[in-house]
Amino acid sequence: MKIMVEASQKGGGGKTTVTCQLAYYMPELAAPTLLLDLDPQMNATRCMLRGGVAAVAAFSTTQVFEGRWSALPPGDLVLVPADQGLGGLERQPQRHNDFVNALQAFLREAAPRFRVCLIDTHPCPDVRYVAALATADLVLSPIVLTQEALEGVGMFLHHPRHGYLRIRQRLNPRLELLGLLPNLVEATPFQRANLRQLVEQHPGLLIPVRRGELDGYALIPTRTAIAEAQAAGVPLWKLRQAAPAGSPDLGARPLRSAARDAWRELRPSFEAIARRLGVGA
Repeated sequence: MKIMVEASQKGGGGKTTVTCQLAYYMPELAAPTLLLDLDPQMNATRCMLRGGVAAVAAFSTTQVFEGRWSALPPGDLVLVPADQGLGGLERQPQRHNDFVNALQAFLREAAPRFRVCLIDTHPCPDVRYVAALATADLVLSPIVLTQEALEGVGMFLHHPRHGYLRIRQRLNPRLELLGLLPNLVEATPFQRANLRQLVEQHPGLLIPVRRGELDGYALIPTRTAIAEAQAAGVPLWKLRQAAPAGSPDLGARPLRSAARDAWRELRPSFEAIARRLGVGA
């Protein structure tokens, strides 16, 4: 089982959208997927519950950290939900090592059943964030193309306690940075300039894709259909037209044309990420 964490040290980068849509995508590539929500804001959990696509564990990720998990439900996509108790873990420093060990033990137990585990984190670099990176094989860092976010990449990489390079050096030498993933991208001169700046400042950290759009790097475009799919808790490529007000819902409705177009743009990026996870062609 490959474990990938979506992480950054700045909110608003779209980690949860990336995590959820990737979680929907992996089982379609014959890769049973386990999703852990480590964010007490519970955004990934709410998305998954709204759509009903994932099987939901009877225990939370707080209970995983405390070593109190039980059997996972059947299904090719399984969610271990977040709860408010996650916010209290940082205030128990005497138990931090136990939390990390418990997470690692849980994932070892789950590994034979799943090909991929995705972990959504909170941007605050606390024990949950460190435990996830100390356990993972790969880290993917969504980023918006603003000046503030670009300046924050250095902190994500080089923070003296919680930076990717520090965690790799001290806690998890096998951890690889899959790459930075620009999110909410528009094909404007401003965004193109910021993308060029990102490439120049951090060469090799973006993910090449098999296409010629926007300099040939993996990215998440700004599309209303993506936000709508996330709000509905469904895969983007299965977002359907709403039924007219007052009419019965008589079977499957047509797919949204905007969703098809957005998925056509997004799919090469997801395919590139899947290949790094050892999934797909």
